[in-house]
Amino acid sequence: MKVDDLLNVPQFSLDQAEKDKAMLVLMKGLHEHHVANSVAYKEICTRVFGTKVDFKTLEDLPFIPVSAFKNHQLMSINEGDIFKVLTSSGTTGQSVSRIYLDKDTARLQSVALSKIISHVVGPQRLPMLVIDSKAVFENKLSFSARGAGILGLAPFGKDHTYVLNENFEPDEAVLKGFLEKYDGQRIFIFGFTFMVWQFLQKANFDKKYDLSNAILMHSGGWKKLIDRAVDNATFRLKLKEKFNLEHIYNYYGMVEQVGSVFMENQNGYLHAPNFADVIIRNPVDFSVQPIGQPGLIQVISALPISYPGHSLLTEDIGVLEGVDDSQGGWKGKYFRILGRAKKAELRGCSDTFNK
Repeated sequence: MKVDDLLNVPQFSLDQAEKDKAMLVLMKGLHEHHVANSVAYKEICTRVFGTKVDFKTLEDLPFIPVSAFKNHQLMSINEGDIFKVLTSSGTTGQSVSRIYLDKDTARLQSVALSKIISHVVGPQRLPMLVIDSKAVFENKLSFSARGAGILGLAPFGKDHTYVLNENFEPDEAVLKGFLEKYDGQRIFIFGFTFMVWQFLQKANFDKKYDLSNAILMHSGGWKKLIDRAVDNATFRLKLKEKFNLEHIYNYYGMVEQVGSVFMENQNGYLHAPNFADVIIRNPVDFSVQPIGQPGLIQVISALPISYPGHSLLTEDIGVLEGVDDSQGGWKGKYFRILGRAKKAELRGCSDTFNK
């Protein structure tokens, strides 16, 4: 069993039992690989899980906190094999994660992302409207997050058109010209969640625009919207009312597991692809939470070979909503995010991993 076997079949097509069987083999191999090649990973696992790890299910798989990448140099390759180094976004003074990729891991991540995105937007590159400004690439702090997100999805579009001017204000003439140029055709819209809300949904345009042929993909920035009492359901409803926009896909991902994107399904929940999965754990004792019970989100992925990012405990609280019964026919687990863990919960987790 190779990870390519899970990439080369339609995504979201494997039922949970079938995926568990395939992923267990891959994750055992990855765990052994990283123990043998990453001293830091071995030390963390030994300290928390003991010297002998015999896991019979994915839920037994050792995991490390995602914050470990901010405090440790975690890689399972020689420095000469480093092809690319990714860094997470962070405010001034904050530590950032550093993710070390070799060519093989970078290839897997690129293929995986392509498989997921094309499953939603189709195999052809679509005219792409970006709810941002080209000026985002001039600001290094913003570029690390928004700019990288735009560049990551740019290959799935063509004629990339930015709807905000250099002052980050909506340019209605640009929007109008783009929609007239591609009238009646499918288009691809991308923007960070807060940007879409602030500069598309809340913008005061002179006329009403029809985006019924558009596919919107968005991610990140929910905290600002939650502060304004805007949840996912409201976000989707308002965009449909204003633009007749129905095909809306949020996604969840992180630099520590690039390529392993959890895409929003037709239920409005986040869905695990074939080569990745999610486990919800009690923040006190790390036991597995059943469907409907919130807890810390653990994400697992078969992609990270050059660094031990295959099993990570995030700082997000989520709840598993169901398995294999999505209305759109997608198989596997689906879940939703409730928010960031409280500092007290994270301190408790930190204490456990620092014993």
